[in-house]
Amino acid sequence: MTVVAVSLLFEVAAAHAQEANSAEPAAKSSSDIGTVTITGEGDQLGNGLLVRDDEPKTRSNITRAEFEKERPTGNPFQSMNMLPGVVTYSHDGTGLFGGGLSVRGFKSDQIGFTVNGAPINDSGSYEVYPQQLGEMENICSQSVTQGATDLDAPHIGASGGNISLVTCEPEDRHRLRLAQTVGGLNLLRSFVRVDSGRFANDMAKVFLSYSHSSADKWKGLGKADRDHVDFGVRFDFDKANYITGTLNYNRILNNNFLAPSLAQLNEYGYYYDYSPTFIGHLPPGSGTAQNEGALKKGEQPYYKLALNPFENVLASVTGVFRLTPTTKLKLQPYYWYGYGTGGRQQQRLWENGFLPVNPDTGKLGGSVDLNGDGDTLDTRIVASSRITRTDRPGITATVTQQLANHQIQAGLWFERAVHRQTGPAVHVNEDGTSSNVWLDSGLITGPTGDPFQSRNWNTVTTAWEFFIQDSVSMLADKLNVQGGFRIPTARRDFTNIASEGDFASPTSQPNSLNWRTYNINKSYTAFLPQLGVRYSINDALQIYANGARNFRAPPNFAFSPTNGNVSIVGGNAVMTGNVKAETSNIFDIGARYQTDWGMLSGSVFYVDYQDRQANSYDPNTQKSSYTNAGAVRNVGFQLEAGTAPIHGFSLYGSVTNNHSRIKEDVRVSKKVTAPTAGKKYPLDPDWLLALSTQYARERWYARAQTKFIGRQFATLTNDEAVPSYTTVDLDAGYRFNGNTFLKNPTLRMNISNLFDKRYRHPSSLQTGNGNGTVIYYLGAPRLISATLTADF
Repeated sequence: MTVVAVSLLFEVAAAHAQEANSAEPAAKSSSDIGTVTITGEGDQLGNGLLVRDDEPKTRSNITRAEFEKERPTGNPFQSMNMLPGVVTYSHDGTGLFGGGLSVRGFKSDQIGFTVNGAPINDSGSYEVYPQQLGEMENICSQSVTQGATDLDAPHIGASGGNISLVTCEPEDRHRLRLAQTVGGLNLLRSFVRVDSGRFANDMAKVFLSYSHSSADKWKGLGKADRDHVDFGVRFDFDKANYITGTLNYNRILNNNFLAPSLAQLNEYGYYYDYSPTFIGHLPPGSGTAQNEGALKKGEQPYYKLALNPFENVLASVTGVFRLTPTTKLKLQPYYWYGYGTGGRQQQRLWENGFLPVNPDTGKLGGSVDLNGDGDTLDTRIVASSRITRTDRPGITATVTQQLANHQIQAGLWFERAVHRQTGPAVHVNEDGTSSNVWLDSGLITGPTGDPFQSRNWNTVTTAWEFFIQDSVSMLADKLNVQGGFRIPTARRDFTNIASEGDFASPTSQPNSLNWRTYNINKSYTAFLPQLGVRYSINDALQIYANGARNFRAPPNFAFSPTNGNVSIVGGNAVMTGNVKAETSNIFDIGARYQTDWGMLSGSVFYVDYQDRQANSYDPNTQKSSYTNAGAVRNVGFQLEAGTAPIHGFSLYGSVTNNHSRIKEDVRVSKKVTAPTAGKKYPLDPDWLLALSTQYARERWYARAQTKFIGRQFATLTNDEAVPSYTTVDLDAGYRFNGNTFLKNPTLRMNISNLFDKRYRHPSSLQTGNGNGTVIYYLGAPRLISATLTADF
């Protein structure tokens, strides 16, 4: 049964909304949520999707007024759906199963993403998993820089701009907040947040929140289960010196959605998914071969063996210290921990498919009796998947110096990420469940005593960056010039350890590379200048221009034995593939018209790529591949506009046009070159249109959001197209009268994909012309939910 949706809305002063998106949100009271009303001051401009901006670059912003209207289980990718240049999709309407996005054709793994100043892109692949991030109730601001990556951004993989998310600070007054969400697909979420208020002579304040969320899949069997904890603290030594800190803990156990190919979609239908039944183990029989697990055409693994368990922690601290009246030091240490798996775990394991390698034949020579029947002739169903564990400490130090009309900012960033990627296996119970869904104990071992591994990689990525910028204010701040550079360096120390997964079968003989233990150590560095100019013609109209060079070091899987970029020469592993850093030169010319009634901004842009990295990913097997797509050119424009409320009505809209062309044919192997010159780059629609319309009174509001995503291609050779589609969402809220005990009770309803639109989005690009199968994520059907929130 489908139900309605709920949540509390707060009043955020316009000045506070502006500050929440500034370079130093923690230094101001931007996250003080304030008096509760059904719509806040953040709605005074573009329904919470616009703020006044003076930066000499293209940037879009999201304020508390927007987050407060969204489904509380949602994620930051969904929040960006209306912004110009942004294509976002979710695996389901709740947001608990994750999703993806691109900005002006740059995928999320080409965009730097920070949470409270800490980078959260995967240190190996640069992917971002939005369902792991903070609670919607605890996010105060989010900004998207389309194009020029911020000079102080701590990234080695941001060739297409950056996204910044800022957590709300603790409240100044003591408060207990409770929220309950119910909805279709058995959606259930409970949330509690406690704020201490100021204590210790008003110098300190903290908050702690916890939520539990669960929802069924919209196709097939299975569900999502998520537990999340956010903690925040602020300590003010005085008005100029303070420390803020946040800790986010997330633990999630999801069943995966099957991502089909177009052929599977056409043959088996929209709701094709993993199997609801386990095919079972065969009775053991000594002296005979029991060959389990072979799937017929159209059959899929058991849904309980297609899981995505993940656990992560992000801790960050920001300390701001006034050294002199004109000198400020900011220190931001952080630590990221992540452990998880994914894809489908139902695999077939040969009893004679273990290391060591027979030196005479070059084939696997180890055997293990997996089913206990006394022989090693069998093939057994096991649970095996690709495990990733990351330990990632880092720190950014920035000094800001004011000299007359110059504000000079200089700093250093350093981090060391240890990225351990394995593929262990455990036994499967008789009912089809894994003996350990986390694959961290009870592992199947071979005769050497070491665990079976379908892959065995260790990557240590050491990254550092120096940056400096001078912002010069002239002509009574009518003219602002910002210039500077950053020099990022990434050192990949990749080790492939010989594993059973390098063999196609026990009787196969891998090439000279696959079964070897080898090490590749490569460093990538770049000088990245940036220059921006903004001129205010009058109080309402300003123009700006910006040019920047961006950089993205190759992902770590480019050095794996499965990507064809490493060869053994003279007994040593050497790079023979075209593995280069991706660079982009980005130019924007734009204007902003800002008045009391609203705001209009627009820009034209040009992007010149060199060595564009074309990464392909199969979400079912969790395998990634790397191709150097060479030179690519993008040219286009974007517009966004919003109004202040006029008799209760307000609007926000955005338009993006982007033409992206590949300049040369792409070599996909030693013998094959794909005819890609002149083709449109995949996953980059020519047209994006978005419109948000709202009507609000003192106690209630209603809003409709519409997004059009134009036709796009899924292959470099443009031989598989993805049709355009339009989706519509509805939101509404009402605030009831409270009393001394119960304050600000508010009900909110959210309806996503109102007209049940069916559409598909590629999981990643493929080369085309028969090289690789495109895998698709499918649009989730309509979902209705309701949230009730109150303070005590």
